[in-house]
Amino acid sequence: MVFTLEFVVNFAGLVWSGGPLFLGLGLVIAALAIAAGRREGWSTRDSLYYGFITATTVGYGDMTPNTGRGKFYAIVLAIIGLIFTGIMVALAVEASVTAFDKLHA
Repeated sequence: MVFTLEFVVNFAGLVWSGGPLFLGLGLVIAALAIAAGRREGWSTRDSLYYGFITATTVGYGDMTPNTGRGKFYAIVLAIIGLIFTGIMVALAVEASVTAFDKLHA
């Protein structure tokens, strides 16, 4: 329990310090999703849903682009999503190592 609390505190601090980066990536993901959605004739809500699902690389397949530019946006969304996910995993590892070091030092 102590490790978990230490991890959460460390992780929250790291995410907070990277806030501008995450905000910027989130805005780029949203903009690309809306642009793809306009190409495909989707609502803004559906476009943001599509962007989130694509950026997290879940890809349910319930919404797929049919135009060439929409497919290009999907590729860019997936790449940015991988970058976003990689940064989050790196922060989680850093928070875990820091929590472990604090508790076992």
